[in-house]
This record gives sequence, structure tokens and C-alpha cells, in this order.
Amino acid sequence: MGQAAKAPRENRTITVDFHDDSTYFQLMNDGKAFVEFVFAFLLSLGFQLTHKASCSGGGCLTRHSHYVRVRLGGLTIWRMQCASCKAVFTVLPHFVLRYRKMRPEVARDALLATHGGLSLELCAAICHISPMALYRLVCALGQHSVVTVLVKCHLPLPVYVLADEKHSRCLTDRVYLPTIVSGRVMWHLGYSASKSAVAFTESYGQFQRAAYQEDPSYEVQGVLIDGFDSTTSSMRTLFPGARLGNCLRHALNKLPDKLIGLSAPLRQGLRSKFHTLLHRCRTRTRLRVVALGQSLRRFADHITATVGEDQGERVRSWFQDKKSGWYAVLEDPQMPAMSTVLDQAHNAIDRKLFMMKGFHHPGGSQAAFLTGLAHLYNLIPYQRRALHAGKCGVEVEGGRLPTADWMLNLQILTSGGYQCAPAPPHH
Repeated sequence: MGQAAKAPRENRTITVDFHDDSTYFQLMNDGKAFVEFVFAFLLSLGFQLTHKASCSGGGCLTRHSHYVRVRLGGLTIWRMQCASCKAVFTVLPHFVLRYRKMRPEVARDALLATHGGLSLELCAAICHISPMALYRLVCALGQHSVVTVLVKCHLPLPVYVLADEKHSRCLTDRVYLPTIVSGRVMWHLGYSASKSAVAFTESYGQFQRAAYQEDPSYEVQGVLIDGFDSTTSSMRTLFPGARLGNCLRHALNKLPDKLIGLSAPLRQGLRSKFHTLLHRCRTRTRLRVVALGQSLRRFADHITATVGEDQGERVRSWFQDKKSGWYAVLEDPQMPAMSTVLDQAHNAIDRKLFMMKGFHHPGGSQAAFLTGLAHLYNLIPYQRRALHAGKCGVEVEGGRLPTADWMLNLQILTSGGYQCAPAPPHH
């Protein structure tokens, strides 16, 4: 008889900020003070521990056991246990990385250089570590869902999102990175070897399943896309109640391609008129959709009169295919109109992937690696000359971070043993 599949063990490692190494070693000699310190840290974060599903919630934490990390000079690591559900939590001090010999200071410099676009080899040479160790560190961070980490930062699940796919290469093969962005935060960065609607549905479905785990009643009301068929089909399959809008900036960029055989100055002049048309429709507070329909018809007639019937008919047919998505953008003021933020995120990821030798490996952990890069994109602060200098994407969107140190935030939020505590009721 075949044996039943063993359920994977849930990661209940919790990273605790002990301020400095000496505080940790001092608390090791007093079990009661150690437990009280961990409790105080949890209360300061506003988090709660991920107990077993059968836990009634009335149990308290007690000392359970300890073990020694030989590769870290014999450092003692304590475990704590819930007296009710018997769930065991490993307390990891902030100056230790899970399953890593390198110290957080070394990892911080290497990850920052990686985020800046340096190759794994250069980052490893600068920080005196192996390239594979850095690659595995990014993949280890990517084992944790982006949605789960962002919810821990008290960010609400996005109601309006931007969805697009990044075309990249893995060695000589074309690969695709389905991405979901809301504001300055990346909620999903997937990997697909195919551009079919089935493959994109599976990738975007990872975001949907993670969101449903946090909120079973979650619904997306609007999605801004660029009109790619696979993305459109996958969004309609996963979010049938959402309105699909077409990016207005993509419309501006596509218009010159529809004007075949015309000189560049003439095409740019017509594009400028089209830009003025869309801008006027967006700035009108009433009857924007009616204004768009009339303006599109007049603009197609202007092209016909200016450059010929064939050009006008081609543009008119293109308007007919895309105008429903433009209507969706103009009818809902909360719907994003342009995918500029998503394009910026893709450009940032593309600069890193171009230098990442570990990504260009057909047997590598591309999905985990990309998820790790998404965490870095969301949590590393912007450069000092940026618009939101000193803030990360989570802070720009109004999220709450555990500490002021982005590396410590990364350790805490991806430790696996925390979950976001429910907000207190408003009276």
C-alpha cells in the first residue's frame, strides 16, 4: 500500500531585533526575560505568530529547546513553543541569516549592489563571497510570497492594478515575466517560457491565489493592460468582474506604426494631435466618453482628408478595436490611465537581469529569483536624487515597515513565522 504524501513542514522561523549582539547573549542566561523580550518585540511590530489551525489562541509561549550553529562559531539558537497548539517557533537574532554563514552586513552590501545592477560576479568580488551564495540568498528571499510580505506591511490588496509582460531571454530562449503593479509597489513578478494565454493565466493565478488566502472576498475592479492578447485573456479568466482598460500611452506610441509609408515629421505631427485629443478628454470632468467618441471620429476623418482613405480606414479600424479599453479608463476616475510606473519597474528589472548570470540558466530557480528581486524592488529605498528619496515603494504607498533599516525589514518580513495582526475595530 502506498504511503500518504507527507505535508510540508511550515516555516515558523521568526527574526527578532535584539538591538545588538550583547543583548542577545545576555538574555540567553535568563529564560523568562528572553520570552518577555520576544513578546514585547511582537507587540511593537503589530504582528502575531502563525500558530497551527487548531490553536484556540489562549496558549502562551514557553521555552522549548535549543541548538548550536557550528558554522557560526557555536552560536546558540533558541526555540519557543505554544502551550496550546504545540507549534514550535525558532527565534533567530537579527545578526544571523537563516541557513547562511554570511553576516547580514555582508548580505546588505551585496544585495544593494545587486539591486543597482551589478553582476553576481562583481557583487561577490566586492563583498568577498561566492556568486552562488548570493544567487541562493536572493532565491531564499523569493520563497516568500510578495503578497504575503506586502500585507504584513499593512498595505491593502490593490483594487486597481496594472498588468503587463516583460519580454526577456534565458540564454537563447525567449521568456516572459508577467507582472502586476499597483502604484510604486510590485505585487507579482512571474516567469513563463510561453506567451500563451494558458501560461499567463497560471502565472497571474499565483497572485490571485495568494490574495484569496489573505482575503477570500477579494475582487479586482479594474486592470490596465497594453492590449496583448494573452494578458487580456488571462485577466478576463481570473477577474471576470474587472473592467479592462487600455493604456493611453501605448496608444500614442502605436499610432505612428499604423501610418504606413508616411514621412516621420508627418507621423509625429498626427501623433501630437492625437496626444492633444486624449489630453482634452482626460481633463474634461463631464461627458468624457462622449467627447472621446466624437473626437476619434473627427480625427479619423482628418487623417482621411490629410493622407488618404487607406490610412484613415486603417486608423478607424484600430480605433474600433481599442476604444472600449479607452472608454473604461475615462469612465472610472480611479482607473490608472498610463502604465508608466509598470514600465519603470520593468526597466529596473531588465537592467538587473541583463547582468544576472544566475538567471540565464535553464535549470535555475527563475521564479524564486524573480520574486526575490521583487522584494528588493519594494523594500530598498530610492536613491537620494529620486523624487521619493530615502523611501521605498512600500513607504510611498503608505505601508508600515517594522524598522527604519531596509535589510532588517527584509529579514523580518520574509522570516515566515509572522502574520499581519488584524486591525483593531473602529468605534
